[in-house]
Amino acid sequence: MSKADLPQRAKVSGAVALEALQAGLQVDVHIHLRKIPLLAELTDDEIARVRADLRVRQYAKREVVLQKGASGDSLLFLLQGQLQVVDITEDGRAIGLRMLAPGDFFGEIAVINGSMRSASVVALSPVLVALLPRATALHLFSHSPSVANQMLRFLANKVQRDSEFRALLSIGNTGKRIYTFLDLLKEKKGDLLVVENLPTHQDIANMINTSRETVTRTLLGLVQQGVIEKGTHRLVIVDPEALQKLIQS
Repeated sequence: MSKADLPQRAKVSGAVALEALQAGLQVDVHIHLRKIPLLAELTDDEIARVRADLRVRQYAKREVVLQKGASGDSLLFLLQGQLQVVDITEDGRAIGLRMLAPGDFFGEIAVINGSMRSASVVALSPVLVALLPRATALHLFSHSPSVANQMLRFLANKVQRDSEFRALLSIGNTGKRIYTFLDLLKEKKGDLLVVENLPTHQDIANMINTSRETVTRTLLGLVQQGVIEKGTHRLVIVDPEALQKLIQS
């Protein structure tokens, strides 16, 4: 995917439609605010302030939610759908950095230091996004211990994840890159190791700098070897030891 392939926001006046959307979602947003992990432990007064300042936006599949280089004037929360964080290389290719799921927040670096957006965010499906003005977000960071604590943990995990991802991209063998990518995405759910909200083969290819055909062929091989079971949007690692041997071989 090239820089030119990045979708542009539709230039249509949607003020009335947007106001109707916000009005229609007001109750639901109020109900679900505490389901956003970053906001879950806020006091009632803090929740009221956030709710008053929050604005909801709707984006279609492949629309750009954040543009690299834009001003960091808000902290964003994904309410529904799936997003991908992408960066543009010097030769114009869009490289996927990470996926975002409902409940995740993004745009925090530009909010914290007042800088421009360091990456773009693209909708992989129709999405609802809530925007919290920078001033309100900074107030939470400095006055809410629960938010500050979660933000510190998030930033520490992000540094570690980015380091792991850079190490992944340095792997010369494409198959090993794919195996390692699955290992980084896995989560423990009960007795299972799973990859939820599995990206499309093209999105995986963009993220780890390979072709869609290579991803498809490699995953099919893992299925045939009994290492994984693959559904439409979910992958189960049936034999984690075998996957680790492939990574280390």
